[in-house]
Formats: sequence, C-alpha cells, structure tokens
Amino acid sequence: MEWRWVWRCALFALACLYLGPSHGGDANSSHGDGPGRVAEFVSDTLINNVVADPRTGRLYVGAVNSLHQLSPSLRVESRAETGPKRDNRYCTPPVTAACAEAYDMDDHNKLLLVHGAKDTLVVCGSLFRGLCSLRNLSNVEELLYFSDTKGEKTYVASAEESVSVVGVMSYFTTKAGHNFTVFLVGKGYGSHDSTKLISTRILQDYRDWVVFDSIIEASAVQANPFVLRYLHDFRFAFKDGGFVYFLFSRTLGVQDTKNFTFVSRMCEDDQSYYSYTELQLNCSAANKYNKARAAYVATPGEVLARSMTESGQYGRVSASDKVLFITFSSDEDPSSSAMCMYPLQTINQRLMEIIGACYSDSGLINGKSAVYSPYSSKSEELCSSSNQKSIATLYNCGAEFLPSPLASKAEFALATEPLFVRKGHVTAVAVAVEMNHAVAFLGTATGEVLKVHLSANPEMYGRTPGEPTGDKVNKNLLFDASLKHLYITTEKKITKVPVENCLAKTDCHSCVSMKDPYCGWCVLEGRCTRKSACDRSMEENTWLWSPNQKCVQIEAFNPPNLSCKKTQQVEINVPALPSLGRSDKLRCVFGSFSSGAVMSGSWVTCSLPDPVEIPPTPDQQDYVSVPVKVLVNDNIEVTSGEYHFYNCAATVRKNPNTPCIACVTSAWGCQWNAQDHSCSDSNSAIEGAHIIKPQQSNSCPQFESPKPVLIPVGFRIPITSGKNLDIYMGQRFTIGTELMKHAEEEVTLGQESNFSFRGYEFAYDKQQEVNISFHVKDRDTERKIDSTLTVVLYNCSMGREDCSLCKHADAKYQCVWCPSSLSCVYRGLCLSQEPAQCPNPKITDDPIPEAVHPVKGPAAGGTIITINGAHLDTATKDDVTVTVGGVPCQVRSFGNEITCMTGRYHGQKVPSEALTVTVKYGKNTTKDVPIPYHYSENPKIMDYYPKTSFLCGGRRIVVVGKDFELIQRASMRVLVVTDDISKQSPPVEFVQEALSKNDTTLEFFSPAVNCCHEIQSLKTILRLDNVEEELKNFDYHVDPTFNELAKKMITETSIIIVTGRGFSKAMTAREAQAFVGDSSCNVTILQDDKLFLDAPSSKPRAKSKRQRRDTTKDLLELVVKFGNGEWVVDSVYYDRKDEVPLAIIIPAVILPMLLFIAVSVYCYRRKSQQAEREYEKVKHQLENLEESVRDRCKKEFTDLMIEMEDHTSDLSEARIPFLDYKTYTDRNFFLPSKDGANDVMITGKIQIPEGRRAIVAQALNQFSNLLNSKTFLINFIRTLESRPDFNARSRGYFASLLTVALHGKLEYYTDIMRTLLLELMDEHVQSKNPKLMLRRSETVVERMLCNWMSICLYQFLRDTAGEPLYKLFKALKHQVEKGPVDAKMKKAKYTLNDTGLLGDDVEYSVLTLQVLVHGEGPDVTPVKVLNCDTISQVKEKIIDQVYRNLPYSQRPKVESVALEWRPGSTGQILSDLDLTSQKEGRWKRLNTLAHYNVRDNATLVLSRVLHTQQSFHQHQDSYEEKNALLEDDNTFHLVRPADELDEVKSKRGSMKDKAMTKAITEIYLTRLLSVKGTLQQFVDDFFRSVLCSSSVVPPAVKYFFDFLDEQALRHDNVEEETLHIWKTNSLPLRFWVTILRNPHFIFDVNVTEVVDASLHVISQTFMDACTKTEHKLSRESPSNKLLYAKEISTYKKMVDDYYKGIRQMVPVSDQDMNTHLAEVSRQHTDKLNTQVALHQLYQYASKYYDGIIQSLDEDPAAQSKQLTLRLQQIAAALENKVTDL
Repeated sequence: MEWRWVWRCALFALACLYLGPSHGGDANSSHGDGPGRVAEFVSDTLINNVVADPRTGRLYVGAVNSLHQLSPSLRVESRAETGPKRDNRYCTPPVTAACAEAYDMDDHNKLLLVHGAKDTLVVCGSLFRGLCSLRNLSNVEELLYFSDTKGEKTYVASAEESVSVVGVMSYFTTKAGHNFTVFLVGKGYGSHDSTKLISTRILQDYRDWVVFDSIIEASAVQANPFVLRYLHDFRFAFKDGGFVYFLFSRTLGVQDTKNFTFVSRMCEDDQSYYSYTELQLNCSAANKYNKARAAYVATPGEVLARSMTESGQYGRVSASDKVLFITFSSDEDPSSSAMCMYPLQTINQRLMEIIGACYSDSGLINGKSAVYSPYSSKSEELCSSSNQKSIATLYNCGAEFLPSPLASKAEFALATEPLFVRKGHVTAVAVAVEMNHAVAFLGTATGEVLKVHLSANPEMYGRTPGEPTGDKVNKNLLFDASLKHLYITTEKKITKVPVENCLAKTDCHSCVSMKDPYCGWCVLEGRCTRKSACDRSMEENTWLWSPNQKCVQIEAFNPPNLSCKKTQQVEINVPALPSLGRSDKLRCVFGSFSSGAVMSGSWVTCSLPDPVEIPPTPDQQDYVSVPVKVLVNDNIEVTSGEYHFYNCAATVRKNPNTPCIACVTSAWGCQWNAQDHSCSDSNSAIEGAHIIKPQQSNSCPQFESPKPVLIPVGFRIPITSGKNLDIYMGQRFTIGTELMKHAEEEVTLGQESNFSFRGYEFAYDKQQEVNISFHVKDRDTERKIDSTLTVVLYNCSMGREDCSLCKHADAKYQCVWCPSSLSCVYRGLCLSQEPAQCPNPKITDDPIPEAVHPVKGPAAGGTIITINGAHLDTATKDDVTVTVGGVPCQVRSFGNEITCMTGRYHGQKVPSEALTVTVKYGKNTTKDVPIPYHYSENPKIMDYYPKTSFLCGGRRIVVVGKDFELIQRASMRVLVVTDDISKQSPPVEFVQEALSKNDTTLEFFSPAVNCCHEIQSLKTILRLDNVEEELKNFDYHVDPTFNELAKKMITETSIIIVTGRGFSKAMTAREAQAFVGDSSCNVTILQDDKLFLDAPSSKPRAKSKRQRRDTTKDLLELVVKFGNGEWVVDSVYYDRKDEVPLAIIIPAVILPMLLFIAVSVYCYRRKSQQAEREYEKVKHQLENLEESVRDRCKKEFTDLMIEMEDHTSDLSEARIPFLDYKTYTDRNFFLPSKDGANDVMITGKIQIPEGRRAIVAQALNQFSNLLNSKTFLINFIRTLESRPDFNARSRGYFASLLTVALHGKLEYYTDIMRTLLLELMDEHVQSKNPKLMLRRSETVVERMLCNWMSICLYQFLRDTAGEPLYKLFKALKHQVEKGPVDAKMKKAKYTLNDTGLLGDDVEYSVLTLQVLVHGEGPDVTPVKVLNCDTISQVKEKIIDQVYRNLPYSQRPKVESVALEWRPGSTGQILSDLDLTSQKEGRWKRLNTLAHYNVRDNATLVLSRVLHTQQSFHQHQDSYEEKNALLEDDNTFHLVRPADELDEVKSKRGSMKDKAMTKAITEIYLTRLLSVKGTLQQFVDDFFRSVLCSSSVVPPAVKYFFDFLDEQALRHDNVEEETLHIWKTNSLPLRFWVTILRNPHFIFDVNVTEVVDASLHVISQTFMDACTKTEHKLSRESPSNKLLYAKEISTYKKMVDDYYKGIRQMVPVSDQDMNTHLAEVSRQHTDKLNTQVALHQLYQYASKYYDGIIQSLDEDPAAQSKQLTLRLQQIAAALENKVTDL
C-alpha cells in the first residue's frame, strides 16, 4: 500500500506543475504576438474595467471579485481576490457582526486609475459603499492602503452595479503652494450613494483630509438626495489643454425618461468647480442618436481633418487638433447606432459662448435664453448683464462671485451629423491614424470589432481576427504602446489582436482588395506590408496603398500579339513601374521561357520564346495565352499579364461550316487559300483569285440565301443557293443537316452558278417552328465549303388540333384542314378538298369544369387551386387562361385537371363575395366553374416564442396567430443583409419549412445559418404563401463553446457539470439534450456558462462501434445537443465500486424506519384526543357568546354598514389650508404658553416709548450679537437652569424665544443644541437613567430640540405628511358630525373615545337645508344637518359648507351670524335658547331644528350681525327674554344629567336593573368599531406618510438619528432599546404626537372637543406603536387600547422598519445639513418677530442679571472675550442701569 500512496503523490505533484501559471492557471492562453496571431486572457468572472500603464505596457483588469495584472502579452503576473465579502448596502462600514443583514456580496470593480509617479494603482469597488484602495503597480496583490473607518467622506464609487463610474488623474495646489496628486471622479447617483456626482479625491493625508477624502465638502455638482432630479450615466473622462472633461448621458428630469448626452468641462486647477459647464451634444439634427455609449479622443489625421473642414459643420479642423469620437445609441430606434465627431476646439468655442452669455448677456444668445443651472435650487435670476463683454475671458475658470454651475439649453446644443450609422449597438470605439488617414475600431454588442476607414464617405473594410463570442465588447478598447495591437475586452475575455493583417495576403490584388489603410503592396519586395515595413516605400510606385485599389499593371504589348510560328522581341508598357536601382535585375518570363529585360522609362523590352517553346493551341481556340511575368531580382513579381500567340490554321475550329469566313474575319489577320483549303498567316507575296485576303469575307465561295426559306414538315421542296462558286466548277458536293444526320443529298449545279438540291422530307413534332442549318462538303475530299444556309422548318399540326385553329394559321405557312385525316397539314399533303367552313365541334369533347378546391384562400394570393372536370385537357397549356373574379390565376399544370396559383385580391371587402372561377380556351371558349371561390383575411401573426436561436438552428419555434389553415406552404427564412464588405455578393437565404400547423399555431425548426460573421446582418421572415412578415425581434446568437470536463469520472447518482460560454442565449434546460454513450441525460439546470446534467441511472453502452471495441477505460462520449448543433464535449467513464450486499442494506434501513413510524403514530393519537376535547369546550363557549351578542349587535351592524363610505371625494374638493410659516411657529412655540393667543410673541406688540425705540433697537442688536457668542449663550442657559424659580414652563418659553432670536443662524442654533444635548446625554447615562432622556420638555435643550424639529419638518408637512393628516382630520370631523353630538356634554354617537361616547340611543333624521346668505346673491347652498342639532351646531355646519373654500380664521364666527327661518310670510330667528325652550324640572333643553319643526328642504337665511348683543334686539321683548334665559344655566341638549331625584330612584332599583343598565351602555362600544373601520384607511395613510423611509425622509431626521447612533456608540452602556427610546422621544412623541393632537398647529382649522377626544385616541395609538414594551390586554384594559390592539403590532413593525431604513440611508453630512438650514433661515427669518424675541429674552437676562454676571466672571473664555462688559453695556442701554464702566 505504501508504494501506491507514493505513486499518487507523485502524480498529484505532476498535475499541479502542469496546471501552474505557465500552463493555464487563469485560463490564460497565449499564442504569441506575431502578425495575425492572437493572445488571450480568460477571466472566471465578468470583467468590469481594463486600464493600461503607458510606461510599462502592463494591463490591469478589474473583474468581479478579482484584480489581475497582465503583461503586454496577456500573461498573468499577479492576481488579487477582492470579494466576495460580507456586506450590505444598508450597513455602514466597517461591517461587523452588528450588521445582521450582511451577507457575502460580490465586489464589482467600478474604477481603475494608474498613478505612475507613485507606482500605485487606484482600485474602487462596489463593496462597502464604494470604498477605494491603493495597490502596488508592480504587484497588485500587495495592498498599500485601505481603510473602512473614515466614514462617508471616503465613499468614492457606487455600491450599485448599474451605476457607472469614470475618473481621471489630476493635481491640486493649496493656497500655501503645496501640490498634491488627486483624481476626479464622475459617477451616477445610486440610492445608497453619496450625492456628489463629480468630486475631487486626495491620495494622501493632509491636515483634516484623509486618503480618498473629497477636498470639496459642498460640491456644486451633486444630486439632491431629497428630490432626485437627473439620472446620470457617465461614460468617459479625459484631460486636455488644462481642462478636465466628463462625458455622460442624463435625463432632463424625473418625468422625462429620454436621455440627452452632455460633455462637461472645468479647469483642472479649479478646485471649487466655479468653471463647471455642461454642453449638450446632439448626434443628428433631430438628436435621433441621443445616448452616449463609448468615446475616444484622438487626432483626425490630415485626410479626415480636410474632410471635416470642407463639410462646414465642424469649423476649421487641422490634422493635429483633438477630436472627440463618440458612439451613440438611439431611444427612438434601439436597433441602430451611430458615431459622431466633435472637435475639442468646437466644444470649447461653444462653451465659451454659453459662459459669456451668462456672465455678460443675461444668459441670452441671439435674444433667446441659452443657459440654466442644472444642480441649483436657486429661484432667482441666474445670469447677469454687464457692459464688460470680456468677463468670460478674464475669468476663464470662473469665480466665486460668478454664477455656476452652468448648462446649455437644448436649443443651443452642439449638433453634428453621424459619420457612420450601423444596425446593432456599438459599445466601444478606438481611433488611430495611419498614412494620414483615420481608422476607427468599433466594438459591437455581439463581440465583433469592426474596422472603419474614416473619410468623407466612411467605409467598413473588415473585422479583427477571431470568432465573435456573442458577448458585448467592453468600452475599454485599448491600443498597446506600439499602436500595432488592439486589446479587445468582452465579458470574460481579453484578446490581443494586430491592428492589421497585411502579411496574410500574398499577391497585390488580394492586398489592395482589403482596402485596409494600414496595408499596401511593396512592389520590389513582393509583400503586403505597412509602409514602414517596405524599404524603399518613399520612392514613387514602390509601395501601393491598399485603399487606392491599384496594382502595377501591364497596359500594352508591342506587338500586341504574334503568330505561334514566329519569334521576335516584344515591348511591354508598364506605366506604374517603380524605378530600379543599379543592382536590380529585371527579367521577363513567358510560361517556362525566361529572358533578360531592358527597362526604358515605362517600357520593358523582352525576347519572346521560340515557336517550339510555345504551348500548343487549345481545342476550340485559335490562340494560346502564355502567362507573362515581369520579375525583379530573379523571384519578385512586379506585374503579370498574358500574351497571345495566335494560330491561323486553328481559326476554322470556331465554325467548321464556314472555314473561309472564320479565317479571314479572325482578329489575327489570316488569309484563306481556296485551292489548298487552308488558313495561314497573311503573306503579301502570295496572290491569286484563290487567295482571300483578311477581312474580305464577301469574297469567300459560299452557299447562302436559300430559296424558299420556309420548309413544311413531311413535304420535299427543292432549295437553290450559291455565291462565288465559280472556282468549284466541275466539282461535286453533298449537303446535310444535323436534323437528318444520315441522309445527305447531292447538290447539282443550276443556272447562273446556282446550286440546288431536291430537299428533305423532314419529320419533326417538337415545336411549331425550328431553324435548320445545312453544311456543304466536297464529295471527293470531304472538305466543308462555307455554308450559311438556314431555313425555317414548320409543322402545321402542332398547336392547331382543331379546324378553327388551323384556319387561323398565318397564310405564309399554307396550312389547311384536311377532312380525310381530320388534321391540320401543309397544303401539298392533303389530297382532299379543304372545307369552306369548319364542322361543328362534338359536344362530348367540350371541356366541362365541375369543381375547384380549396374554395377559399388569403387575399394576398399564392394559393394553388385545382380545377376538376371533364375534357379539361382540350387545346394546349398556352391556350388556357384562368381567372378568379377577374384576378389572373397563373396556370401551373394542364391535363385532366388544371392547377393555378391565385393572384393578389385588390377588392375593398375582405372576406370577398362569392367569386367565379373562369377557364378560357383560346379566344372564343369560356367556361365557368359552378363552385365559387372566396378571398379571406390574410393570416395574422400575433406572437412567437422563443425569440432566439443559435446559428446551428434546429430550435423549435412556435408561431401563434389566426387563419393559418388557409396557408398551403409556410416557411421560415433567414436572409443575409449585405453590408459594406459584401455589396457585390449574391443574396443568401436559408429556408426551413413548417413542421406542423393548425388554424392558430405554426411550428418551425429555426433554419441553420452557416454563412456570415455578423449575426446582426441576419433578417428573419415568415413566408406564408404570398404573405411575408419580418420577425423583428428574432435574434441569432453564435453557437456556444464547451470546455473540457474538470471531472471525467462519474457514477449513476452524480451530477455532471459542463462548462463553457453562451448556453442560455438561445436555449433552455427543457430543450437541451445530452447523451452519455447511447443513454440520454436529464438537463436539470442551464446557465450561461454551466450545464448541470443527471448522469444515466445505469451505465450506458458506447454509441459507436469503435468505442465499443475500445474497452481499455470504458470511455463514453458526452454529447450535448442544442437544436441542430451537436458537440462532443469530452469522454467520461463510470466509477467502479464494491457493491454492498442487499442482505445488509434491507435490515439497516427498514428497522429504524418501522420504529420511527410506531413512535409517531402514538404521539399523534395522544395529541389529537387532547385537541378534540379543547375544541368541544371552545365551541360551547362560542355558541353561548354568539347567542347573547346576536340581538344586541343587529342594529349596530346595520349602522356600521351605512357608515362605511369613502370620504376622499369630499376632501379633494377644497384646498388644504396650511398655515404660513410665522403662524405655524407662533402656534407651535407660544400657543401653549400661559397667555395663549394673546402672548406678546404672537401679537408682536411691546410697549417701548417712542424716544427710546432707536436706542432699544441698537441695544437689542448688540444683545443679538452677544447671543451669537457660544460661550455667553451656554453660560446664560446654565445660569437660568440652575435657578429653582426657573420652572419647566419658563424653560420651554425661554427655549422658544431663543429659537426665534437665533432663527437667522440655524446652523449656530443647531450647534448650541448639540452641545447641550451632549451634556444632557452624559448626565443621564452617568446617572444610570438613559431611558428618561428627552421624555419630557423639562430642560431648555429639550424644548429647543422640539422647536428644531418643528422648523425642519415644516416643508415636509406641506409636501408630504400634511395631506394625509388633513384628510384624517376632515374624515374624523365628518364622521363625528354625521351622528348626534351632545353640545353640553361634548359626547357623540360616533367617536373613537369611549369616555366621549353618547350612551343613549337618540332618535334623529338627516335634513338638507337650502341656505341663502344675506347680501351675497340669490344662490342657495344645500347643507346637510341633523334635526337634533342645536342652532349653534347648525350654524357651524352652514358656515363650514358655505365658506368651505376659506380658511377657518377668515370665516364668520357662530356668534356673529343669525339664522332666520321663513316658513311663511314672516320669518323666525332661530337660537339655542328662547322663551319657547322646553323645561324638564329645573333643566332646560337647548333648542334644536326638531324643536322648531324645521322640515327637509327648508330655506334658511344666514345674515351677519354687528355684534353679539344685536341678535337679542331683533324682535320685541328680546331683551327681557335674554335676561330670563341667563337666570339659570341648567341646560342640556340630548342627555339630561342625573340629578338627585334620579339618583334616589336608581338606588331603589335592583342589582339586576343595574347590571342590565351597564350591559346596555357597553353595547354602544361597537360604535367605536364602526368609526374605527371607517377611518382606518385615513389613519393608515397618515402613519405610512410619517413612518416610511423608502420615500422621502426629511434630512433633519436622518441627521439627528445619526447623531443619536453616534452617541450611543460613544457610550458603551447604551442598549438598542434605549436608542429606540431616544429616537421615539425626539421625533414621534416630541413632534408627531403634538401635531396629530393639534391639527390647528399646521392648518387653519377649528378643532372641537369631540374631534379632539378622538384625535387623542389615535395619538395614544401612535405613542403605543413607538414603544418597545408589549401591552398585555385583558378584559379590564381600556377600550381605547382594545380598539387598536390588532393594528398595534403592524404599527410597531412600521416604526422599527422606519428606524432601520433611516439608519441604512446615505448619511446627511454636516455641510449638507448646514446648507439646508441656511436655506430655511434665508426664506423665513424676516417674517418672525425677532426683535420682540430678543426683548423678551433680555427680560430673563435682567431678572437673573447678577447670576449671569457672576457666571461670566468665573469663565476664562468669557473674560477673554469681555462678555461681562458687553452685557453691562446692553443693560445700561436698555434699562439705564448704572454700571462700573
């Protein structure tokens, strides 16, 4: 066993060595850097960012959870793991165990920046709120700096994957002259991110700054965290000419979802961002391409610069100018992309126009507003006007006093037309210049990189090598240091490819056909190279540039050709021949013959080969082409061509029937010898009549012009012909034709040298006419004499089967209808007389169409219909036409049945009427089919799925629609759309017929496509007969790739994991198939890069016979099949295991199972018996309870159903009467004071003699300055609080005065409050009572906190929480007033408060009064009241309705109006008490409408009175009546209080009566449920608006809660429950409960006692929800607690979630909070009674003057600031006090 262990260790070591870094540790495969060679790096995870170090050429790759350092050849040099790590976006770093929500999160790389000077790499990820780290550039595994304890200021990037981040290195110079390296970052705003969109980050600690700190606390370029305004997508950042630029897309607002692209610019040394300006960029005049995808800055090169200048849209552009190249996508047309160019000088020029307009011309350009401030909430005018127009030049980097930030309005965007447009998304761009020409490399979403030659007419000329992966190309498209290679990054792979592949082309024509600006043909070296690689490329015609499409060509030969029997020298004209050096040797090669050559100018003189070396003339040709090459230096071909050696003897081969004509008309100038019957080179020495000279074909002896020309079939007609035949006198000839091969006739000599022969009796029945050519031979020598004899042979019977057709034949044919043979024949062949008229046709032979099927088809046509019947095959196919309702039907077949294809129906009505199918024979015979045909609706495609396929095809595609049954042929077709490269190629189409179809469903296999690189050039259509519809969203993806298996040994239960790429792009687990051997595997999970397969349950057999024979390892092929694609992934084998005997397995499993079942059954039976007994008991109790409650609840249930109605419609009619800020603060701060509404702070009136007002005002200003001294104010407060007579009321009032006095400096006020709170906190924590802190407002600081919350939440109330609170108040008021309300006892039938519940069942009815307001016109207002309402209650309801659009303070009061009822001719004043009031004993009932017997729809008049007394003097005896009424105040309304007599009676009652009375009273508690149910939605809405952290949270709440969190951490003994109590005491109990109980603190409304009682219940519920303690409910619990017992747990969770949500929000920095507070101060301070507050505050200073002086004297800080002296001076001014001065 020992040796076996050693052997295994050795194998393991060997495997580790093999899999080490040199063999593929990172799945990195490199194939060298040679031309055309590809180096690769493959990442295990998604690649986010790639950056190159320009000094070393190294690449740094930021991927998910890892960071890689690569050599220029993509070899892994170092690697660092960056994730996953425990984190949560809601947790604040450092993430500890306290963050219970933390889990292992992936780290997405957000930013990589190279800091070469310090040899560091800046790395920012998504973990820990976007923290960054510094790593060693030479070894990224070495972490140089990382800290997660510095807080929010060091959060640089974004925690969200979708938020883009860009950055650029820069510098920062302090005022002291210190220079630091910084980097600028631009990022979108994620929900958990810092609000800064662009920030400057320092890379070292300096003073208060730490590494990665933002050197600007309040960036002008930041999102508003409370009102999200824009959505940014940063794409690129770069520096140029002292400026920093950011390119991004953003929306113009939250509602507007369309993206617009901007470039922003600011000075690099402008650390305050005063120069920050945004310019909108439009790609196309209409901005069709609106969203930037990628960008690159490069020079345009001379050619493109010239083209840009000439176009007129860029201004003057030079070759050295920088141009910003941007690729765009389109929201309007998502399937296309474009590239636009923007010269930086044009961008800068437009930006200066925008800045200048704002600095000097009020933001106007040509009279139109051109500028706005994108991130500012300033409402005042942004820009200013100035006579000095050069401000923008003087302050080219802005200034503090100048407006910023700025942005151009859309009308002044910089617009250019797209240079290049393409289907699909272009995701990356890089631009280089070669040969003064710009070349763009464009990465696509499908993984390709296109090469585009940029010019006035840009042309895509190729693609980079390598198969596209289907993954999009990353925007980081980089060149290497030499600019010879390009690094292409896709999702998980980086490929290094050469920018050109010139050397792959081996001849000039293939080289120049590439049109590659990098390439050209090096003539004297015979290579396709870059110009720099061609030695003598600077010489003319030595290097031929590829896009010029020209090679060195032979223009002419002298002589142009030569007889193959001769030899001589030839001159070759080569115009573009490069000049040769002295050492260069020139040669000509003709075939295999080589000779030296002499060059003279553009002419090359060579010797031609001897005739014996010339190749033989090919058959069917009269010349031989010999390849010609002009070589330099023996083997380098300069140019080539062909030289023709002609052979006159071979010319007769072209036309053997005319040898003389063929000879003399040839291009070679041959002559014909008629005697020798030979063709030879032209020779002037040979003359004679028998010699026919070149181009004298008319002199050739020939047979021509036959007579007659028409020859009938079957009849012999003599033919005569001849010309120039004298030379052949006495010779004999024969004539023949191919049609009659074995029948030659003798030609006889006739008159005038004419020869004739008696003709042929031809037999031919294929066509009506055919041309026949004759040849003539010398009978003795068999030589052919020239013959151009051609006649027309015709057949009368063909196509003329009946007499009428025969009669209509052309007269020249002499065709007759022969009665004897009943056929059409040549006149000479018919022995009988032709009838004058044709006989009548027999009826039996008449065609009779009987039926057509199918009988309907789509209106688009294309349906093949079949016509059946008898004798349909009359005449021929050409004579038959078919129409359907007049629409031609193309005849496809003709015979016993006729088939034709219907045409397109153009009628208006579809489905059509019944249409007649008509068959027409010839011109006269027309037959209608008795069965009609209908055109129906075209088939309609509604949907199809799936919508993707691999190129291999074979995926089942289901098409859903209607009317498919009408379709006869359905096919799915894929067309290849040609692009710039393949314009000339013929269209390619891939077709797949339908698998199955019914009326609503078609099924296809997607066609296999095996033609093209670019899948976006494919167009998929469905062809349904004549209907074609494009499947626009159907996408093809490149076929997946598979890796070898990591584990090849499997078992029957194992899971096989197959890895690769691109699986899920066009396949699902249900469709995929896999096989091991001959058994299939179940595909359980299919991911993009993994397949999970269940191994076959039993070991399969090998699929192929070869594998079955190879049993060495029992290897089985693992095959994966996606549609038509089939891939052999790897070979696997089964593990051999020792089998456990069945005898052991069964007892080991069965026995424990039986024991477990027995125990379970016993336990179950016991529990079920116990549960049954409990059930019976509870059931009995429920029955008793139900019986007792049923009758009592019946009436209340009816009321409840009536009450449940929605009040929202009533509330939405009137606006919400919010109080203005001053009234709001007055009521919150001073209304609870002892003077209430008469408080001097509310009235604003203080008594100061006129003569002292100026002195007092000046002194109060000095006192205000003194209060702004923190030392004084702290001493002031401490002195007051130390005095026993400074009670809680005084402290609260003092704090409110202080709030108003310091309102102009709320930041300072907040600082004071924080200081005092820290002292208070320390005091409570040290006294071991931390939970009591902030419970009551017993200290100044507690009241200050309450006021601070009121100030900070005012806007939140108006914007968010105010509406649900007002709706709750109105709904509650409406509900209370719907039922009786006792005006004296303040109890109501409908309420939430059990103590305010009206216990008696009062009878009442609802009345609608028609109210006329005296003096306000004839219009009446309907008002709903109750007949049991007192007159004052009726007045209140009338005023509420009539003046519902006025706030309460502007409405008339009840005491100031009179109500008059006019039932007849006289009116009656209605009042609560008068002489008619009813008396019950010593009690008097208040008058109601029922008392006055006012009916429904009665008209009442409401009139105003001068003062309250007047209402008692408006009719006689009213004054006496008033006095009588005021004698006794024992009045009641609905329920009379129990007096002594009643109490005596009740004592006599039995205990049973008392119990009954109690029960009857308690039953009305169900009304509480009625009201609660009605108002539940309003209560919930208010609670949600206040306790929802996912929407809008006031910044003050987040700021203060964070402050409490920090202090809780500072004090170790503060528990989570204590922290919860602090937060509850500071916000819900201190502010929300107050507002909830006092709606008149925020609204201009009147809160009655009855409504207040119900609000008290809701506020108590709110308080209970905020406490941590659990309330145990019992029968003795108050009804108020029981009422909301069910909801309390929900509300508690809302509170907990609210606190958690706030904790997880982005922190509000001190700077942000101060900015917010300063804005509040600015908006509202001037409205407050600040001077009065200072005056009142001084009263406290005066009262406790001595104590304050003593406190200041004892404080060294106060002494140093002379605070005592300043207070004494103020006292002297205000009180004329004598001081020690």
